[in-house]
Amino acid sequence: MAKRTLSQLAPDKNLIGGKWVPDEDGMTLESRNPSDARELIGTFPRSRGGEVDRAVAAARAAYKTWSRVPAPQRGALLRRCAEVLAERKEDLARLMTREMGKPLAEARGDVQEAIDCANFYSGEGRRLYGETTPSELPDKHAMTLRLPVGVCGIITPWNFPVAVPSWKIFPAILCGNTLVFKPAEDTPACGAAFIKALSDAGVPPGVVNLVQGRGEEAGAALVQHPGVNLISFTGSSEIGKLIAASCGKTLKRCALELGGKNAQIVMDDADLDLALEGALWGAFGTAGQRCTATSRLIIHKQVKDGLVSRLVKAAKALRVGDPMDAKNFYGPLVNARQLERVERYVEIGKQEGARLLCGGKRLSAPALKHGFFFAPTIFDRVTPAMRIAREEIFGPVLSVLEIGSYEEAVEVLNGSDYGLSSSIYTRDVNRAYRAMRDLEAGITYINGPTIGAEVHLPFGGVKQTGNGHREAGRQVLDIFTEWKTVYVDYSGRLQKAQIDVTA
Repeated sequence: MAKRTLSQLAPDKNLIGGKWVPDEDGMTLESRNPSDARELIGTFPRSRGGEVDRAVAAARAAYKTWSRVPAPQRGALLRRCAEVLAERKEDLARLMTREMGKPLAEARGDVQEAIDCANFYSGEGRRLYGETTPSELPDKHAMTLRLPVGVCGIITPWNFPVAVPSWKIFPAILCGNTLVFKPAEDTPACGAAFIKALSDAGVPPGVVNLVQGRGEEAGAALVQHPGVNLISFTGSSEIGKLIAASCGKTLKRCALELGGKNAQIVMDDADLDLALEGALWGAFGTAGQRCTATSRLIIHKQVKDGLVSRLVKAAKALRVGDPMDAKNFYGPLVNARQLERVERYVEIGKQEGARLLCGGKRLSAPALKHGFFFAPTIFDRVTPAMRIAREEIFGPVLSVLEIGSYEEAVEVLNGSDYGLSSSIYTRDVNRAYRAMRDLEAGITYINGPTIGAEVHLPFGGVKQTGNGHREAGRQVLDIFTEWKTVYVDYSGRLQKAQIDVTA
């Protein structure tokens, strides 16, 4: 398969009603390579309310016909989307690595997740099951149906610029909805390339619309638009609260997947080699820029000193640099703002009295000085009350907390405002099963790191990690469908539920 140019892969326009169109105001956003900010990836529209209005109108017009297409046919379209994404996997991965900085192997995995997602939901086109159930009255049939919600607003982050949109867009269109998609302003090229693949796969005009722009402009216009029936957002808890408040004013359906402060527990009976590998991958994979990243390491005091010593040595040995080079463990932070945020939290940790064991600074070697690289950072002597133990940093910073028992470990892990992912390393099967019950999180790993998800299982968390919905798996269908109850009375007479029922 021939490599595509950027314009062939990711048009620098919005997609509205099946046509690639420029922003009418001519405002633009720049996308730059975080490994070397001198490199301009491209310029994309900085759209605002007008483009959102047109995109919503196109989605509403398309909904009238798309919602009537049989679900198995919609599923067949998703199979074609999977095929196109597979053909473009390498091009998309390389674009992703250049635009947001994750290592090429991880970028390939990001695209593969979207392929897997399309294939999974293609099968759900023949399994949009409702239920039949006995009626309490004679000669009466009762059943439930799944029906589409309407026009969906999809707003996604930059850290998984193909996978996360696929979690939302594929089930949304499978269920018969149409949508307007606003990708993150840091990854507009990835967003455009993903939508171009769907368009080329045959998604009908108006079913999927793309509007580029900033969150406070295009994103806010989409959230507030009266023609949008549902908002699905992945991002920070702070922004999620604003979106929930806005949607609440009109009772608009709102699905939020928000922040995390994920912890890995290491008990005194753990396989320490395995726990070490898990902590390194969980804390420093993708430069810590995952909502499931391991931000806290809760270690039993009997094994803490030895494990932390080995962990610091291993962290110092990690190679950080050009994410196109397979020898590098992770690449840059996504932009200068994120780099500055991580630096601020390092200073906060020092001021709070935590002990900095390694890292704590940006990397400025000649090959890295034009990028946003930060060293693997580990703090010891962290207490649960410290901000670095409570607030999401979203960078390669790990806080170590010491505990003396399983019960204390659970208390420390659960003492967080967030509850996305959790992990425990232990050889005790009874303790492992107690952890499945006791840890307050939407995801619990036994003898594995906090990161990693599979598309056929529900994804999401508790507390300030979201508002109770789950993405991925069959459970996401409850976001993108309305349940309708149908009664068919063939008795030929008026029957009164409850009143006509005898004990």
